[in-house]
Amino acid sequence: MDRHPQQIKRERQDKKRRTKNIAEMSRLRSAVNNVLKTSTTDDAQKLYAQAVSIIDKAASNGLIKKNTAARRKSRITRHLNSLA
Repeated sequence: MDRHPQQIKRERQDKKRRTKNIAEMSRLRSAVNNVLKTSTTDDAQKLYAQAVSIIDKAASNGLIKKNTAARRKSRITRHLNSLA
């Protein structure tokens, strides 16, 4: 089977994108889980700001859809409000 140069390049790019996407999604999930695991308001406030920033960046870069971002932000906001 022929291996065209464009196909080889595409596979190389796909590998790079996949590893970057996996790392970013892991970072996003960890940020959300850290907020949900906190039980003090002060800690939650700091983690909440970081998590929202990560979620917004992921949505703007196309890693997740905007409704998914809104749902995740809503979830951590509800947790934060329940602590207050």
